[in-house]
Amino acid sequence: MNDSTKQKDTLVIQRHIIVKKDTTPVEVTIDPYKVTTYMYEIPFKRRYFHEDKIDKELKRADASDGIIDNQIRYKTDTALSKIITKAILKDGNFLQVMVENMPANGRDSFADHQERIRCLNAVYNMLRNFNTDPSPDPIYYKKVVANMHDMLIAYNEDKFASFCVKNTNYITLDNGRLLFDNYKEVRAYMYTTLGKADPKKMIKRLGDFANDTFAGPIIADVAITDPDIVYNYATSTNAALTDAVHRTANPLVQSIVKIADGSKAPLKALCFLGDIYHKRKTVAQIDVITADEDLFYKNLIRLKVTEEPIAKYTYTQEAAHRALRYIREMNELHESSDAVRFKIIEGLSHVELYNVMVYGQDEIYTSSFLGSFKRLLDKMKPMKGNQLLDSLHYDHFRTFIRMCAGYNTLSEFLYTMDDSSRITLMSGFIRNLQKGREDDLEDAVDVADAFGSITDTALSAFLQNQVKESYEQSFKERSKKGMVIYSLLSRLFDGNKISDSDTGANVVSARLGLPNINKVAFKDLVNDSGTVYQQVFFFGDEDGKHSYEHFTDLFRKDKRWKMATNANWTTISSVTGRKVVIYANLPLPDQEAEAAIDKTTKFLTDTGIHPSIMIHRGHSYHLKSTMERLDKSARIIILGSCGGYQNLAGVLNKSPNAHIVSSKQTGTMGVNDEILRSLNNSLIEGKDINWINMWQGLEVFFNKKRDAADKDKFSDYVPPYKNLGAIFIKAYRHMMEGDGK
Repeated sequence: MNDSTKQKDTLVIQRHIIVKKDTTPVEVTIDPYKVTTYMYEIPFKRRYFHEDKIDKELKRADASDGIIDNQIRYKTDTALSKIITKAILKDGNFLQVMVENMPANGRDSFADHQERIRCLNAVYNMLRNFNTDPSPDPIYYKKVVANMHDMLIAYNEDKFASFCVKNTNYITLDNGRLLFDNYKEVRAYMYTTLGKADPKKMIKRLGDFANDTFAGPIIADVAITDPDIVYNYATSTNAALTDAVHRTANPLVQSIVKIADGSKAPLKALCFLGDIYHKRKTVAQIDVITADEDLFYKNLIRLKVTEEPIAKYTYTQEAAHRALRYIREMNELHESSDAVRFKIIEGLSHVELYNVMVYGQDEIYTSSFLGSFKRLLDKMKPMKGNQLLDSLHYDHFRTFIRMCAGYNTLSEFLYTMDDSSRITLMSGFIRNLQKGREDDLEDAVDVADAFGSITDTALSAFLQNQVKESYEQSFKERSKKGMVIYSLLSRLFDGNKISDSDTGANVVSARLGLPNINKVAFKDLVNDSGTVYQQVFFFGDEDGKHSYEHFTDLFRKDKRWKMATNANWTTISSVTGRKVVIYANLPLPDQEAEAAIDKTTKFLTDTGIHPSIMIHRGHSYHLKSTMERLDKSARIIILGSCGGYQNLAGVLNKSPNAHIVSSKQTGTMGVNDEILRSLNNSLIEGKDINWINMWQGLEVFFNKKRDAADKDKFSDYVPPYKNLGAIFIKAYRHMMEGDGK
């Protein structure tokens, strides 16, 4: 574009004089940007960009739902289908017409031809992005097409720079990729501005700007919060990405480079980036630390206690992972003497042991917690409980209080401190739950879970009063989140006292505005043909294989069921009573089990089967894999150890109406099998699932068993009507979506 053209600031409007018989001439203005048909024949040299590029992408989009009919169906949503059809097939198609019709604005024929090709390619890329998106969002692509429309007009009218400044977002960045060739400064502005706003998001596009001067500041910003991302680029096989990091002169980035190039175990050493950056330790010294598992864990906790800001997320995640080594060994040695079983934690300080306990919340056995708790109290003497938490900056203290309540050790911990400190601590346990994002409920869920385990009447009365005062404070502050949280906690506190009966559970459900927390109607578990479908997830480790054998034995020996097995899953079907069909993937070795799960899930999806009951049979570290595949229609989900808020929230994000059966610790085959036997007996008989009745029957069964271990472990299982954390999350979401009452 020449300079004279760039001075233009108004649209070129073509005027035509229309003369009708017996009338005066009428001047009609035609806006070429609005004409929906081609005003001129498309030059032969540009037909390729229309016919072989844009038109083909439009046909691909039309066929994306399996039918070529000038419609794009988005799932079963009619409204969204209309939106995406209009955006892509109508408005997207119009863009190529507009490019041909738009005025040349003083360009010579050669320059004009090149600019129109550039614009057509921008439209083509936009459509191709839609067609390669595995899960396109109609609302998002409506914005994309509208943005492209306005951008092309601004580009042709030499207002591209001002358009980008007014629309500095990732849609503009993607749509304008080809148009930036004539606007280098605008391109730099876009990457720099968006990079400052969210460097972590921007650095994922490093390949687009690795050779630009503005790459360095973006890399440096990411290094502060996410050094592992910078490390990955520093060690990439892509030379451009690696060079971009190595060229960045920022001292923190160069510390990452030093670790990447010089450490024997760089991923472990990255946790100690702060030590390297501040020159407290050398890379060689860090390698000595990370080579010793105990020394490694101790130093990770050192970083936590000193609140090292650099690489905080990295070393915190690593500490959580390393803590599980201690938990798993104590669990595995549960039949050994205490001297053998707890030897692994004898060398830990009280601070290090505390972190083992809270990080192990998903997996720790009751006896492992009790043994650890006893040693924690011994190791922290003469320190009081409040002094311990002070030294830890109250990190995860609500989780610790909740665990103590759940394992009946809360009173013992509280009585290590004086009355004033106890009051202060438990007030802090309740207060300030309204802080943080609206969807940040981890602390509130810890409090809700603790309510179900606190039996001390004086403490309960105190906490109830704190809840009331906190509600009143939230009301004064007009904090909707706070009012909803404390209103729910008050209702849960009262409801937990009466929820052990059908009548009481009905009252609690009504107070919380939820469907019955104790029952799942049989009619809600069957599909249109009257069949109850279940999916069971097994994994390829030894535990998964044993669990699969135990599970299938339940049906193999029962004449009411038949079984059929193929290369990836076993199908178990009832032959008497109501129709129940169970799909259980085979626990094939290693990653083959994941593949079997995928094939089983794909078969169910392809055949239109949506399991209403989904069951996780594996260690807690496999839970994420199961959660990713949960079906929205699931009404009952049975887990082993569900862990804390993140997992509960994740399950309910996928299956918002599910009743969750979980355990305070790792689930056990003996207990899981009896729960499933009882559940399936009710299903075959076509009965509603009544959790109170089922649990009472299971308690009788386990009380009669000679195996004390299974009896103890059953007491750690939490039925849906007692899963206060899950109930709280459901009720909170319901109230926040409504009027908060």
